[in-house]
Amino acid sequence: MAQSRHAVVIGGGIGGLTAAAALHQSGWQVTVLERARSLEPVGAAISLAPNALRALDVIGLGDEIRDLAAWQGDGGLRTPGGRWLSRARAAAAAERFGGPLVLLHRATLIDSLAAQLPPGAVRTAAAATLADPGDARRPARVRTPDGELEADLVVAADGIHSAVRRTLFPGHPGAVYSGFTTWRVVIPVPGVEFASHETWGRGRIWGTHPLKDGRVYAYAAAMTPAGERAPDDEKAELLRRFGDWHDPIPAVLAAARPEDVLRHDVHHLAEPLPAFHRGRVALLGDAAHAMPPTLGQGGNQAIEDAIVLAHHCDDLAAHTAARLPRTTAIARQAVRIARLNMTSNRALMAVRNTAIAALSQAGPALFLRGFDGIADWRPPQPAYAAVQAGADQQ
Repeated sequence: MAQSRHAVVIGGGIGGLTAAAALHQSGWQVTVLERARSLEPVGAAISLAPNALRALDVIGLGDEIRDLAAWQGDGGLRTPGGRWLSRARAAAAAERFGGPLVLLHRATLIDSLAAQLPPGAVRTAAAATLADPGDARRPARVRTPDGELEADLVVAADGIHSAVRRTLFPGHPGAVYSGFTTWRVVIPVPGVEFASHETWGRGRIWGTHPLKDGRVYAYAAAMTPAGERAPDDEKAELLRRFGDWHDPIPAVLAAARPEDVLRHDVHHLAEPLPAFHRGRVALLGDAAHAMPPTLGQGGNQAIEDAIVLAHHCDDLAAHTAARLPRTTAIARQAVRIARLNMTSNRALMAVRNTAIAALSQAGPALFLRGFDGIADWRPPQPAYAAVQAGADQQ
């Protein structure tokens, strides 16, 4: 019996674990090296669009995640005073893109992905560096505190400030500050009912969405200098910036404790990489194409990357060809949306709001058109259940 090939995945986040699960199902021996002491993710909730859910179908996880997540219902876009600029029907999006948009805590998704791997496949508190990317004649080598590992494939899923990316492409400028910071909370807010919404103000946005377990996921963003932090605490900063906005925002802020609030500056890769691979190493997720969160596609694209990489694991140039143009276009669109929804120019805000309202009144098809080619993506391989059914019939 031939010995299985060995893949080393650097980074135990959503993209890395999806890649590990997909490669494991394809017969690879997989080792995941995560620098942190646990897989508990830094972050709050994640929205998964139909494109990512179809990618998860390939490894047999799509239906499980659909069941664990809250299916995003009707909602829309509002002004800080509460006026609806647009109303969106969840059914219209599902009909257009072939499935629902769902929301769940990142920890739930991480747990489901990790459960797909055999015992011992994930090593935490395992800092890793790329010692040699390898080539067609020799394996790649990854250095860890416990020694070096040889790999037929290295998957670099080590985030926005990827050390592997710097090793492979030392001339690339790396991530740049996007101009704004974000806050996120996941908390119970008893007695408050609301429709999912995102609210655009002057250089600021807020979003509120229910989770399936009854908690509320809220996020905010504002234009700030890089590295700036509140003089007291981040809850107080949110109160200063959003405390007079429409319901349910004051109730969410009242329910939050200072320790519930996460704050992170947003960075992205303004200059695309020349490739997503070198030697036996493939980059995916934020390491390859970090983008602002304004389209909600960062994690979705990492999941797509992972599934496509497993499909092209014997031809990394084909992986680059499949993923680089798509993710570059989506990242550029996310930057354009960030400039639009984070603008502080009052004249531009007025034009923007008028245009959004007009599009919404014209019908959901026009308003949803911006996600054509994104949310309707389909993976190159069939769903896992379909593969198993075919195998059983042979």
